[in-house]
Amino acid sequence: MMMPVIAYPVIDPVLINIGPVPIRWYALAYIVGLVLGWAYAGWIVAREAFWGGLPRPTRASLDDLIVYVAIGVVFGGRLGYVLFYNPGYYLVHPEDIVKVWNGGMSFHGGLAGAALGIWAFARRAGVPVLSVGDICSAVAPIGLFLGRIANFIKPELWGRPSDVAWAMVFPDAGPQPRHPSQLYEAGLEGLLLLVLLWFALRGGALKRPGLVTGLFCIGYGIARIICEFFREPDPQLGFLFGGTTMGMLLSLPLIVIGLVFLAVSKRKTGEALA
Repeated sequence: MMMPVIAYPVIDPVLINIGPVPIRWYALAYIVGLVLGWAYAGWIVAREAFWGGLPRPTRASLDDLIVYVAIGVVFGGRLGYVLFYNPGYYLVHPEDIVKVWNGGMSFHGGLAGAALGIWAFARRAGVPVLSVGDICSAVAPIGLFLGRIANFIKPELWGRPSDVAWAMVFPDAGPQPRHPSQLYEAGLEGLLLLVLLWFALRGGALKRPGLVTGLFCIGYGIARIICEFFREPDPQLGFLFGGTTMGMLLSLPLIVIGLVFLAVSKRKTGEALA
């Protein structure tokens, strides 16, 4: 007896057309994520009890920070996808590298780009790099949640074939029902991680610079590896050795980096790296 399959809720990837310019859910997810992240970051820096007197960016300077991070995320995310996930295609079609509206962004590349943006902002603003990183790490799950929802709407990055009751048949993914792995990632990498880091903030984590960043790296790395067991590997890569995927391999060093940040955060309370 065949299990019932939940119908995929087909949503137009273009939210609205403003003249000849299409406004896509994919782009909107990035914009809304940055705006909400900026608002949440402003709330965080305004809470004196969270910081215990440690130096931090001013609320006004967050306007500059969002620009640095946005540029880093877009350029790093695209470059990471080109280099790690589809170098062969873009070597033949270099003109497509700039077509970010067609999809194709790497979280790990975006994270590296954001880290460079954070470093550049901190150096210019004269504030501790680790504290700026902690702020961005605390708000990053908002963007991750919205980005995975955009993946679901597009649709792309669907899951592996499955007979679970909530499996869906995705357009262009063949007739087999599949895990809605984009929603799994939205829940784990986005909502759950956001809540866990919120509790860390409430517990005084910002008084130990690097702690929130370390928790984010470890939390995301573990969540991503778990979700990779349900997500279909990118077709141009497939499974790597031992059934691993590129997402798994890129998440392992991220967990190690997170552990390094935890070790740094164990320095004397109140010490920050400028």
